[in-house]
Amino acid sequence: MASTVSFAVDSPGGRRTVEVSYERTGVGAPLVLLHGIGHHRQAWDPVLRILAAERDVIAVDLPGFGASPALPYGLAHDLRTMVPVLGSFFETLGVTRPHVAGNSLGGLLALELGRERLVRSVTALSPAGFWTPSERRYAFGVLRAMRGAALAMPMPLIERLSQSSPGRTALTSTIYARPGRRSPAAVVSETVALRKATAFRQTLEAGLQATFADDVPDVPVSIAWGSKDRLLLRRQGIRAKHVIPGARLVRLPGCGHVPMNDDPAAVARVILDTSR
Repeated sequence: MASTVSFAVDSPGGRRTVEVSYERTGVGAPLVLLHGIGHHRQAWDPVLRILAAERDVIAVDLPGFGASPALPYGLAHDLRTMVPVLGSFFETLGVTRPHVAGNSLGGLLALELGRERLVRSVTALSPAGFWTPSERRYAFGVLRAMRGAALAMPMPLIERLSQSSPGRTALTSTIYARPGRRSPAAVVSETVALRKATAFRQTLEAGLQATFADDVPDVPVSIAWGSKDRLLLRRQGIRAKHVIPGARLVRLPGCGHVPMNDDPAAVARVILDTSR
């Protein structure tokens, strides 16, 4: 069941109130889950029960996505702002240096949190930030096309497509290698989340300057990449390993860009192993 928390953060124009929606379940060491651009916390549903058996899991709707409103005026949707915002979120929940796992944009945020030593371990699934300029242009073009299609399709068409495996493939094959496994309700929900993502444009614009070029010392890091990632190509994982030489690089066979749905057991195992 979702909860909402509000907290104050500093901005150039003074203190601003940020509101974040999240779901918390399970027992054990705290583990925060961060989704990708245009998605919502339900991206983690396929692995939630497995993780919650061993971790106190906190699945977050990032500001401007899912049920969380965009950041208030004066706060940008960029890395320099989002990292302290998430740090304040941890403090508000009374969580000190949780483990963190993130996918895509969430993976980049997770690595930044690790670099700032705000977390105990990092699992990054197909993280953004290790692209060449041409790879970034390609990925952003695909994301804009996905957003445009979600905005253009009437709800009855989305609901009708979600009822068949070919329809779910048409809606989600860019991010899932096995889109037929996604439930009709989940496909409708995440398509609506993409439509309603109030911070989509601002986050994508901020991503034009986003790269990750620093090591993450003294924090366990795993970087996992799906062998069938069609959005951020898997060779970016090799670059990530060069940037963070101490990281464990894991191949996820048969998985797409959002691997939690394609192979929940494999993804959960990587996260649990990293967060020991």
